[in-house]
Amino acid sequence: MSPDRLLEIASVAELVRRRAEWEAEGRRVGLVPTMGFLHEGHLELMRRLRQRCDTLLVSIFVNPSQFGHGEDLAAYPRDPVRDAELCASVGVDALFLPAPEEVYPPGFDTWIHPGMAGERACGPWRPGHFRGVLTVVYRLFHWVRPQVSIFGRKDAQQLWLIRRMARDMGLEHRIEEGPLVRDPDGLAMSSRNIYLQPEEREAALALPRTLQALAREIAAGGNPQQLLAEAWQRLRSEKLLQPQYLELVDWQDFRQLQEGETLPQDLVLLGAVKAGKARLIDNVFLRKGREVEI
Repeated sequence: MSPDRLLEIASVAELVRRRAEWEAEGRRVGLVPTMGFLHEGHLELMRRLRQRCDTLLVSIFVNPSQFGHGEDLAAYPRDPVRDAELCASVGVDALFLPAPEEVYPPGFDTWIHPGMAGERACGPWRPGHFRGVLTVVYRLFHWVRPQVSIFGRKDAQQLWLIRRMARDMGLEHRIEEGPLVRDPDGLAMSSRNIYLQPEEREAALALPRTLQALAREIAAGGNPQQLLAEAWQRLRSEKLLQPQYLELVDWQDFRQLQEGETLPQDLVLLGAVKAGKARLIDNVFLRKGREVEI
């Protein structure tokens, strides 16, 4: 089903065996965890990590533990043949394609709790989501033992939580921050964009446009709390959107800023909306020197 040059691994036992072989050969292993239905955002992460490792492993696993009640686990888009072809096209060496029972064997009941930072932004809207994310990522780290892994900036809260987990659990490998890749119209690339009807997609562009305008206004010295409130009202006026949150947090500790507080060096603006069947998240970073990274 997939290109002959791409090694496909289905079991944890085989993954551990292969990892031992790579280690014996002195190979530097890189890991890109995904849920499949790959797009250019995923491929850019793979290209970047390809330059930093000898063996590039991509995992494709639609993780049931990060889907809440009523979410789209059964309907989540899948295309394993195309995914394998895309991985081969950017030089991936191996795919890990486990079944759920490989990741969560009978009786499994130990989970990684995300802490206080997991209760902000997406946390209240997706109870248990980050617990599922951190647990599966920790298990992947344990089996693969990569020297380097990469996670995209599009899922900023997830990236922050994974880095904090790695620090708190004493994991020593490097976790790279990958770019947020956008479609030509400005919408952040996501596997769930396929759910959008044309009119919903046009309405959804209000999220990146709002975040980018807000970031520029804050970088120019505007009052963050007042600007957030005004931007929130603009988002709420979009008839086809259901805004969920709009937050400004300190990237150092993922803490929401208080009224009148001196702005730290590194900030991130985060937002989420529902548009039809799709739930969309986006963000804009304000980094050192107050330059806006979009």
